Amino acid sequence: MRNDRYAHEVNYKWYPFTQMKDLDTRGPVVIVEGEGVYVKDDKGKTYIDGQGGLWNVNIGHRREEVIQAIIQQLQKLEYFSHFGGFGNQPSTALAMKLIEMTRPEGMGKVFFTNGGSEAVETALKIARQYWRLQGKAGKYKIIARRKAYHGVSLGGLSANGVTAYRKMFEPLVPGFRHISPPYCYRCELKMTYPGCGVACADTLQQMIDFEGKDTVAAFIAEPVMGAGGVIIPPKEYLPKVQEICRKNEILFIADEVITGFGRTGEMFAVRHGPIQPDILVVAKGINSGYIPLGATLVSDEIYNAFLGELKEGKDFKHGFTYSGHPVACAAGVANLAVLEKENLVENSRKMGAYLLEGLKSLEKHRIVGDVNGLGLLARVELVKDKTTREPFPFDQFIALRTAQKIMDHGVILRPLPGDVISFSPPLIIQREQIEQIVDAVDKGISDIEEEL
Repeated sequence: MRNDRYAHEVNYKWYPFTQMKDLDTRGPVVIVEGEGVYVKDDKGKTYIDGQGGLWNVNIGHRREEVIQAIIQQLQKLEYFSHFGGFGNQPSTALAMKLIEMTRPEGMGKVFFTNGGSEAVETALKIARQYWRLQGKAGKYKIIARRKAYHGVSLGGLSANGVTAYRKMFEPLVPGFRHISPPYCYRCELKMTYPGCGVACADTLQQMIDFEGKDTVAAFIAEPVMGAGGVIIPPKEYLPKVQEICRKNEILFIADEVITGFGRTGEMFAVRHGPIQPDILVVAKGINSGYIPLGATLVSDEIYNAFLGELKEGKDFKHGFTYSGHPVACAAGVANLAVLEKENLVENSRKMGAYLLEGLKSLEKHRIVGDVNGLGLLARVELVKDKTTREPFPFDQFIALRTAQKIMDHGVILRPLPGDVISFSPPLIIQREQIEQIVDAVDKGISDIEEEL
């Protein structure tokens, strides 16, 4: 066991997505303060939070509006169960606000969860029960995409398309299928956009034909694929897959856990389509991570299928102890008020364009391959050979090492599978801070290139 200032960090805790032996060697970075786009560690060093917590601190750290909403709610009611028909005022207020915000998407009801994984799990169960209630119990299969990330609970993990996240937990839940992602830089179909005609969308129809449309309940997709590498689809992709879903009577689940609430320069990323999903999954930016919260929104058509007499057994036998938690929902109401008051969706669009412009300048580096972004969600993919797009060997951990170098220069960013550095800073960020991010990344990549 360690016997230093970080002994309590590694001797007693098991960190998520972390090789603890490696962490024991290098030691953790202990964050003790945050304000705006900045965080500070226990050694007194300040960083720009270029990953926005974990894609979620949309309005920035330590916002007094949200803190006060939490305190005031704690002083009235800290918790009561939503089971059995008990409600609370903050969850009602937040549900009303979410339905108002998603009117263009046609959402009618909100089911609260504690985060994104649970919200996805809820959506998958709703889809399966919906078709059973329609007398079509055979429609139970879920089609997802390779490189997709839909959480780590067993249902969401079964939809997950990142092999590294799946393989240690197999066998997973049956009935899940995967198709090609809209990954133009590394197209599985060996085609080139736009001449391809967005053929990756056609793989959905091909899978439906192979499985039989009477066996498929839903297609689940992130409008922009997040943890799988910040993969941004061609503009024609979402409308095309929605058309395929409608034609085959298959529900479309839009996973907006990362992309919702302004991250891509629209309030919801489905508006880049635009499309109208049957089920909309949100979390993260719903209250900027101040307290765990997520939600699954459904159309009235979906919801109405679950209505009936008690004896019919149509009710949704699903929920969580902390569903509709009053303090989390109070934080959500305050968070969305800040988001709208400060016009942060528009700031995401403007600052995202400025960030992408800056990141494009990094293409001068010999290891920088693809650079892309949408709003304040962006990627830089590192490659061994720019001409052939040959990736680095996995065991070189280039993205991880580069992110560590960038952190030495004062910016925290997240490395992803496939040697991608991802960017998702708070939506309050301004030009000067973006310039600091780009400068730190430039220096970090130069550091790695010198080592190579």
